[in-house]
Amino acid sequence: MRAAAALQAPTHRPSLPRQFTENLLALLLPSACAVCSGELRESLSGGICGRCWRALEPWTGAICPRCGLPLATRVLAADSMCSDCRLERPHFDFARSFGIYSGRLRRAVLELKFHRRERLGVRLGRLLAEPWLALKSASGLPESWLILPVPLHRSRERERGYNQAEVLARGFVKAMRQRGGSALFRLDRRSLVRERSTAPQSGLSVQARRENVRSVFAVTRPTRLRDRDVILVDDVMTTGATASACAAALKRAGVRRVIVLALARATPQFPDVASRTLKEEGTRPVAGT
Repeated sequence: MRAAAALQAPTHRPSLPRQFTENLLALLLPSACAVCSGELRESLSGGICGRCWRALEPWTGAICPRCGLPLATRVLAADSMCSDCRLERPHFDFARSFGIYSGRLRRAVLELKFHRRERLGVRLGRLLAEPWLALKSASGLPESWLILPVPLHRSRERERGYNQAEVLARGFVKAMRQRGGSALFRLDRRSLVRERSTAPQSGLSVQARRENVRSVFAVTRPTRLRDRDVILVDDVMTTGATASACAAALKRAGVRRVIVLALARATPQFPDVASRTLKEEGTRPVAGT
């Protein structure tokens, strides 16, 4: 997987005073990178060293034009969808992700999800601007959007401390507003809810995942969403069952179009190689991942 040169690093940089302050704090109070455990001495928010941040590469290879699934092929016809989309079309219109759920990106997601690294999540959310801009330029999508995070059940959110998808959504909105879209991207945290707690999707078959989230999501303010275009934000997308279930609820409420943006895409075509990669680079793996 190789990224285009223009996409290898995020465009946003902290202000000079903030860089100076954070550099000084890093020197006085050095800490460890959340991904590789190396010492942090750069002014980079979120607890990731510069080397790990630059290694967060976007996927630039072939994808399913509908769900955005990365494909292990160099040639793909424009209308060739993956087998899952051919068998059962998802309720969302398009889905795209920033990168593959492996290596450093996977570790960054796990830190966000289970270690309450909110600043890291906002920073990672800015990366969603890359797949969004690529999709928009290729598909002629409208300008104005409501941004909805995939909701957690309230019990899970209390346990975790926050909804990681909402944190990513905040970062995405900030990135787009810095590009001149202050009135075009509005974050909506309340219109889509998860009505009941469900078992984790990991380890379930494709059909079991669909059944697990069937009729789980509901729209609380349909008048706000009717005839609107929605971007649904999540941290990791695997089969797309959760995103499709959310989109189904949104479409029933009158939403015109649903685009899914996920930070990472998990797929057996590209299994996680984080342990091998970090071992080869001489860094210490993080326990429990």
